[in-house]
Amino acid sequence: MSSKEQEDLISVPITGTLDLHGFQPSEIKCLLIEYLFQCQQKGIYNGRIIHGKGMGTLREIVHSILKKHKQIKDFGLSASEAGGWGSTSFTLTTEK
Repeated sequence: MSSKEQEDLISVPITGTLDLHGFQPSEIKCLLIEYLFQCQQKGIYNGRIIHGKGMGTLREIVHSILKKHKQIKDFGLSASEAGGWGSTSFTLTTEK
């Protein structure tokens, strides 16, 4: 990996909540897939992805990825106290 690529890497804490504010739509797929993998590795099976309310572009991207992801057991818009339609809650399978 070049020093330029290392400078471009972003460290995202694996806490079960991923905030996508500040990321471009083109960055979401790789970021989300790696984030879900890391959650599962750490034993975090329930979490939340904050995509914002806006026009719904990020929400649509997130839902499209989650629909196809083999480790996703369930997902849907978060409860109102957890962000409502501005975030999506997910449950991962416990199988690695």
